[in-house]
Amino acid sequence: MLRRVIIQTTIWLAIMAALLFIPAGTLAWPQAWVYIAAMGGGSILVSAWLYVHDPALLRQRMAAPVQRAQPRWDRIFMIFLLIYFMVWFAVMGLDQRFGWSHMPLWLEVVGALALLWTNYAFWRVFRANSYAAPVVKIQQDRGQRIITAGPYAIVRHPLYAGAIGFALGAPLLLGSWIGFVLGVLMIFAFGYRAVGEEATLTAQFPDYADYASRVRYRLIPYVW
Repeated sequence: MLRRVIIQTTIWLAIMAALLFIPAGTLAWPQAWVYIAAMGGGSILVSAWLYVHDPALLRQRMAAPVQRAQPRWDRIFMIFLLIYFMVWFAVMGLDQRFGWSHMPLWLEVVGALALLWTNYAFWRVFRANSYAAPVVKIQQDRGQRIITAGPYAIVRHPLYAGAIGFALGAPLLLGSWIGFVLGVLMIFAFGYRAVGEEATLTAQFPDYADYASRVRYRLIPYVW
């Protein structure tokens, strides 16, 4: 499994680099290198922690983004999300090449900090929830249950809440206002998936409705 983690992480970083640097037409893009270092380093640290403390969850996180156990709507969602993700990065690369956006340095720093926060938020979620698979499915073989502790006591979908930092932080760091707008649209996609996931969980776990009544907000406290 360790070899598989190394191979998948390397491929993931190579794809991200290609999606950024090829459209940008240059490797002389410091912000992109900072992005790759932040997300790659965070992924390595979180994977190493999971390898030691929760290899079953690591195995789930390494699985394909489209699986037979998923509801049909989530398979379609993941396909479109992957396509959107690739277009998003390519557009930010083109933004760098043609200079469509002008991002102040302090916002680029905010973007880098948001990515670091995202890595930390993901680790907190994985630490609390051993069933945090990348796809919507019920893991009956692992005795899945409703998690209510840790970040789940604050919002019902802390993984998506953490991903907001990624959706907004990446375009800020990479200096793309077009990417920022597309990142905001991605947040609405996270919200759509959260609602669909809740329907799946409510149908499977009778106690989920009680949990939802106690933790009122899905992604952002006092907002939604």
